[in-house]
Amino acid sequence: MSAATGIDAEPAAHPGWGIFWMVVTGILFVGVTALVKYLGTRVPAPQAAFLRYAMGLVFVLPLLRTMWAFRPERGTWGLIAARGAFHTAGVALWFYAMARIPIADVTAMNYLSPIYVTLGAALFLGERLAARRVIAVIVALCGAVIILRPGFRELGPGHVAMLFTAVCFGGSYLLAKRISGRVTAGVVVAMLSLTVTVGLAPLAWAVWVPPTPWELAVLFGVACLATGGHYTMTLAFRAAPLAVTQPVTFLQLVWAVIVGAVIFGEGVDIFVVLGGTVIVGAVSFISWRESLLKRRLTPPVAATRI
Repeated sequence: MSAATGIDAEPAAHPGWGIFWMVVTGILFVGVTALVKYLGTRVPAPQAAFLRYAMGLVFVLPLLRTMWAFRPERGTWGLIAARGAFHTAGVALWFYAMARIPIADVTAMNYLSPIYVTLGAALFLGERLAARRVIAVIVALCGAVIILRPGFRELGPGHVAMLFTAVCFGGSYLLAKRISGRVTAGVVVAMLSLTVTVGLAPLAWAVWVPPTPWELAVLFGVACLATGGHYTMTLAFRAAPLAVTQPVTFLQLVWAVIVGAVIFGEGVDIFVVLGGTVIVGAVSFISWRESLLKRRLTPPVAATRI
């Protein structure tokens, strides 16, 4: 199941279409990062995140009938609230980081979320960590070290924020796995949108500055691209197995490097590209092993997005 889409379906054998839709997904999500980067820091990160989700509620209106009939089991509300809290923190941190560090850094470090999911599943869900998965996790963490290069480059608060962003999105995905066994996919999606909007509201109020019509338009564009990205990601999952589509997520880093260099004048950091490649390779290996074992735990990189 995708944390973003709430869908858990056996994919058909159309790998070409799966790859195509995952490429489109990557382009859309890089468009999201580019718009947030363009927005800058005048609008505080919690407010920008709140406006993105508040305006994005228009896309869950078709789910109102499903929400009205929602009768959760005992404990489900607690899981929904916990997931909303994790995702709220992750989104606010992501917006903060995006405005302060290069697009390629944000994209590469976001690849860590599936690794945190693997670790969290072992710690909290009793999942067994086989030797191959342990090695893949270690390799991915080495990729993070290559990106950050502590002691060799200046690490700003944006890099620290991205480390915690990946943890928060990983926690959100694990809780989504628990919730998906209790409620429908539509409720999973709608509840995430509602809880994150509510969770961000007081944070936004505390730092509110009057947004301009242009800033509102940019944030609505963020909501549209993010929603489109989650939809095309669903199409990719339906067309091909995760083991096929996961490696394609590396192209998001390629697009991010190009957009950062051409549009925002950011330098191309070969260590960021190398570290991101190492992480994607590790995540793809874990996904491939899970496909052989007929299991599904590791999320696609794109599932842990805003």
